[in-house]
Amino acid sequence: MFQTFEAQTSPDQGPPRLVALRALMAQKGFDAFLVPRADAHQGEYVAPRDARLEWLTGFSGSAGFCAVLVDIAGVFIDGRYRVQVRAQVADVYTPVHWPEIQLSDWLLEQMPQGGTLAYDPWLHTASEIAGLREKLTGFKLVPTTNLIDEIWDDQPAPPAAPFTAHALEHAGETHDAKRARLAVDMKESAAALTLPDSIAWLLNIRGTDIARNPVPQAFAILHNDGRVDLFAGPGKAANIADHLGADVTVHDVADFLTALSGLEAKVLVDKRSCPDKVVTALKEANCDVVKGQDPCVLPKACKNQTEIAGAKTAHERDAIAMVRFLAWLDAETPKGELTEIDVVKALEGFRMQTNALRDISFETICGAGPNGAIVHYRVSKDTNRPVAEGDLLLVDSGGQYVDGTTDITRTMAIGMPTDEHKACYTRVLQGMIAVSRIRFPKGVGGQHLDALARAPLWMAGQDYDHGTGHGVGSYLSVHEGPQGISRRSEVALQKGMILSNEPGYYREGAFGIRIENLIVVIDAPALNGADDRAMLSFDTLTYVPFDRRLIDTARLTNAERDWIDRYHADTLMLLAPRLDAQTRDWLTKACAPL
Repeated sequence: MFQTFEAQTSPDQGPPRLVALRALMAQKGFDAFLVPRADAHQGEYVAPRDARLEWLTGFSGSAGFCAVLVDIAGVFIDGRYRVQVRAQVADVYTPVHWPEIQLSDWLLEQMPQGGTLAYDPWLHTASEIAGLREKLTGFKLVPTTNLIDEIWDDQPAPPAAPFTAHALEHAGETHDAKRARLAVDMKESAAALTLPDSIAWLLNIRGTDIARNPVPQAFAILHNDGRVDLFAGPGKAANIADHLGADVTVHDVADFLTALSGLEAKVLVDKRSCPDKVVTALKEANCDVVKGQDPCVLPKACKNQTEIAGAKTAHERDAIAMVRFLAWLDAETPKGELTEIDVVKALEGFRMQTNALRDISFETICGAGPNGAIVHYRVSKDTNRPVAEGDLLLVDSGGQYVDGTTDITRTMAIGMPTDEHKACYTRVLQGMIAVSRIRFPKGVGGQHLDALARAPLWMAGQDYDHGTGHGVGSYLSVHEGPQGISRRSEVALQKGMILSNEPGYYREGAFGIRIENLIVVIDAPALNGADDRAMLSFDTLTYVPFDRRLIDTARLTNAERDWIDRYHADTLMLLAPRLDAQTRDWLTKACAPL
């Protein structure tokens, strides 16, 4: 369960592996080969067997891909990883800023006209490949077996742990009811499901195939009469036969493509996540492929009352661990002996002491000083930094509990913060408060709210290179779609959706700041004298104090000051009765009115 801190993949391993890959490409007549981060399920996190991008390049971020050509190998990364990639990959790789630079445009400049681009059709969506074919006219796009697998001698075995049932007391709805509900609205004869968290939600099952994410690696076919064919590795579903019942038939995962070929009429596939291999198999079987959205995605995102109640309970439990951790941190940092690894281990220990933790929800991000400016930094033995006087310490962490998934970020001053620290922190906090307080009409998407979080930073000429918020699952993936708060999030927010609210600011080589709460979409309380337009708002799930030492009260409006004081008063009232006397004293001071 605990996070590990192995040394990072040595950049020295990159060149010989790249040489071996290029030799195999030459043998097969390929001018280029794509190595994505994704697995066959297009998940953000992958099992060790599928960590091909990291094995080849050393880059360990959760998003990115590599395009290997004869004389150049581009590692495409977004704004979260531009500092990290330079530290992790050897100079035989060329970092490429994505999505500003699109793969197709880069390939047009780098590949010879008429060249052959090879790809593993299980690891790329049908839409992705169709887009490349449209733009790379005059080039050959060839599906192939995975070349990395052919040169990776000690590649780990696939995950083999059995699936488990997710109890009704936590799911809030039987899988029979879910299947029937979705089937009523299906216009197609069947839907091909390839997202593990969709299958987990639909069938009320969980797994341990992906670290930190309790999802089962499987495929499924949902028929329009509510029946499901589940395709899993040998023995993985044997323990849940009674739970699944007669209308869910279990098959070996190797039979998935054969089953797809036997489908008739219209078959729905998710255009954003379905592997190209699946669409090709359906078309070869003369099925009418309908590209739309996985039918589980939106219902899964809109949590029912049982799931929301579970989320609140999980967050209260997690907040106790966080407050105990913060009190410990304040007591220990003056001694000058802590490192980032010490902090991570302590925090995970406090979560373990809840006696309810199933796993952490992602690898804890703990960056002191300049490491905090690496947005998705993960401490290792190579990068472990002392937590020193004058640092800002950014800690982004979460827990997986059977009743909910948590994700929280707090940034703390170690010793006396500078005026610049306080100014930047206060702007970030103001942005978080703006999102927390907003009322908005039904039909509004996250792209409309994103600017609220950035406005205080923009006024100072500052910004951050990540979204303001992502969806969060219910004892599922900590990053869940389709909802979000970002410039690209067009999905209308709906009641029951859980999101993060996490603006930040990062100064490379100096410090990073991020403040994150989880929030849930609710019907907005009525306003006296208002019209009858239907409005939504957010209810806060996370109650852990902010670092008052970093708040520049002179920059706050009266409304912002009142919001912080109410938040801290609610935090104290909620948590104090469940704390020991010493920690309760610390919390009382931390939650004192501004």
